Amino acid sequence: MTDATHTRLRPLADSSPSAVVAGFIAMMTGYTSTLVLMFQAGQAAGLTSGQISSWIWALSIGMAICSIGLSLRYRTPITIAWSTPGAALLITSLGGVSYPDAIGGYMTCAVLVIICGVTGSFDRLVKRIPASLASALLAGILFKICSEIFVAAQHQTALVLGMFITYLIVKRLSPRYAVLGALLVGTLICGLLGLLDFKDFALEVAIPEWTTPSFSLAATISIGIPLFVVAMTSQNMPGVAVLRADGYTVPASPLITTTGIASLLLAPFGSHGINLAAISAAICTGPHAHEDPKKRYTAAVWCGIFYGIAGIFGATLAGLFAAFPKELVLSIAALALFGSIMNGLTIAMNESKEREAALVTFMVTASGMTLFSVGSAFWGIVAGVLTLMILSWKTR
Repeated sequence: MTDATHTRLRPLADSSPSAVVAGFIAMMTGYTSTLVLMFQAGQAAGLTSGQISSWIWALSIGMAICSIGLSLRYRTPITIAWSTPGAALLITSLGGVSYPDAIGGYMTCAVLVIICGVTGSFDRLVKRIPASLASALLAGILFKICSEIFVAAQHQTALVLGMFITYLIVKRLSPRYAVLGALLVGTLICGLLGLLDFKDFALEVAIPEWTTPSFSLAATISIGIPLFVVAMTSQNMPGVAVLRADGYTVPASPLITTTGIASLLLAPFGSHGINLAAISAAICTGPHAHEDPKKRYTAAVWCGIFYGIAGIFGATLAGLFAAFPKELVLSIAALALFGSIMNGLTIAMNESKEREAALVTFMVTASGMTLFSVGSAFWGIVAGVLTLMILSWKTR
């Protein structure tokens, strides 16, 4: 992938309808999956609607700038997202401290991420993980969301079946438009079945609100450090694995450092932190984004553009995404990720001596387990590395 950086940058010429669709689906997947968590955390902590709107604006603008900037800089589909496990963490911890202290906790987390990136410690750790385990990690992360399409079929059989059959037919005729075809047919079916509901949708521009940070030991312990741990283990590590699994060998440290700096600057506006995306990233790195791997960076650029639009109108996002049935969102995300999970499983099982360790990594990651408040992505890698060490030792 590195030779592409020596050619002239032509994002518009390199783009394609499939890249635009992949960028939109990546954005939609990121927002619809966890946007409700931030509303839930904000309301539980007693934040005003203006503060919650500013929170979404800050995250969106940071993700837009970093996704576009890093993708153009490295000519690689680098997608940035907010910390999903971090948002879940805040539901229980945000109300325990004052909002200025929480902002201070966000900034503490950002500084720790910057240190991790600048020192190169994260980069060194990632390079030591075998490609088979990294690919198994990716497949495990994607397994749950890909399998959700079949669960969704229980509730909206006609919708999901129509989308799935459309995907297969278009894939047979013109693979690059398979996901777009499924999305269009799914939207049409939703309209015919009366599943689209725009009653709560109103166009409203988000206004950033500054909160002067304060720092406390309680916020550092309950928010700052836990946010750092889950961001690095549940987001950044899988994010790098997604890139590696699809053949993109970008140095991790500059990516981590950039997201840390952006998180630090946007924290006073409510951003709890942005980092490398995992699931939504795989939509942009997979074959459905563009048939030419060297031009898939345009999918991440488009994702960033849609992030920016969504951020400007952050106050209206909940109403917009509530208009689409969740079965449509789950199905289109799953179909867009089929290529990535196939590629991940193929690489994971390719090396016979690492096959069992890769299987353990996949199963633990796919289980969705949480241990000591740390997600399954981290424990999947730990279990896989431990399995590989024991089996290699026995072989010797």
